[in-house]
Amino acid sequence: MSAKIAVLGAGAFGTALAVVAASEGDPVTLVGRDAGRMKVIEKNRVSETVLPGVELPASLAVTADTDALSTADIVLLGVPAQSLRTALQTYGNAIGNVTSLVVCAKGIEQSSGLFLADVVEAVLPDHPTAILSGPGFAADIARGLPTAMTIASARKGVAEELARHISSGTFRLYASDDVVGVETGGALKNVLAIACGIVEGRGLGESARAALIARGLAELMRFAKAHGGAARTVSGLSGLGDLVLTATSHQSRNLRFGLALGKGTPLDELMAPDAPLSEGAFTASVAASISAEKNIEMPITQAVAAILRGKLGIKEAVDALMTRPLKSE
Repeated sequence: MSAKIAVLGAGAFGTALAVVAASEGDPVTLVGRDAGRMKVIEKNRVSETVLPGVELPASLAVTADTDALSTADIVLLGVPAQSLRTALQTYGNAIGNVTSLVVCAKGIEQSSGLFLADVVEAVLPDHPTAILSGPGFAADIARGLPTAMTIASARKGVAEELARHISSGTFRLYASDDVVGVETGGALKNVLAIACGIVEGRGLGESARAALIARGLAELMRFAKAHGGAARTVSGLSGLGDLVLTATSHQSRNLRFGLALGKGTPLDELMAPDAPLSEGAFTASVAASISAEKNIEMPITQAVAAILRGKLGIKEAVDALMTRPLKSE
């Protein structure tokens, strides 16, 4: 049976998910906040500002009207991590009482230190909630290039049902019940991608990048385990898979952020309101604080956070990482 799907958030990733969800002919509605922009997209059947050249399927409706949220069986939340709470507070009354909510952002809420599933629970309790995460760029998904990601819910059956409704011939979702493990990979890989960008920007070589990816993965596993997640999850699509993609491709905003930082671009310029969003820049500080509080060994994450706070120079960070006490792997 088909399900009515609405996507809240008409950025690149939200639009890409709406495109792939509608690609099988099921009715899908993309809901954005800018009524004028939504009308233009609906008329032209393309969102040139975020996904140029991608034609929207006929079964995809585009609107700023929130009525679609009240009748949807599934709402994909395609808003940035740091905006999730505000979006839920703004649109919560429009969302149906039995609607399943799927968080499609990656990060940890900076103001509270909460994982995003916990933010949903705090604002809209009692809704079936899932996390969609893994290695997938919006442009690849929207253009029908083969992509596999993970969808996790505390109830495995919910994740499996959502996977059936959202997956397509080119977009494959694997179900999981390890919400913490999946969220950890999605959030912290952005921080590690910044580190890999810094390495590239400074010309430190591919061997250094490989070391960061491998040792960064160890940090993800420690963080997940400390919060009740499983190492096996972190070694899958939502952890290792997403880390490799984000830490090596220039499509990654977080990698490009680190690359610019490594080349000497001032931090205030990179963090300007009109600059491309880098979720890792917000996640770094809260992840570093949590790791210090819980005594989780995360030297790369701590180094990135210190660089972004202006407390540590890049050369000093590299020296500190390379001169840490030797140990077994």
